[in-house]
Amino acid sequence: MTVERDPIENRVVGPGFHARVYAVVREVPAGYVTTYGHVATLLGSPRVARHVGWALAGVGNAEEPVPWHRVINSRGTISHRGDTVRAEEQRRRLEAEGVVFDARGRVDLKAFGWSFPSRTSIE
Repeated sequence: MTVERDPIENRVVGPGFHARVYAVVREVPAGYVTTYGHVATLLGSPRVARHVGWALAGVGNAEEPVPWHRVINSRGTISHRGDTVRAEEQRRRLEAEGVVFDARGRVDLKAFGWSFPSRTSIE
């Protein structure tokens, strides 16, 4: 079975991808969140949101601190992917910064979403 690859996706998810993800995430101020998809869009392809999540899973290898906890899914919830300890830590960090979760564990993206007002692309 042959899998066709999107040339834009291949270009975006290549050497330096993690560093570019980290640079974008470092722009999200305390008390705000953004989504994996929004970061991917700023990097040039909204189709690589999952890759953004994988990059943030490896944030321990970054040279400078990365506020990984400020990135959530498009439903406004934390994507725990089976790691409930990390998900609980993410929620604690966000709440300590003033981000509010509703009874269903959702963040109001209209109230707390960071839209990178000075840019539409990171390229």
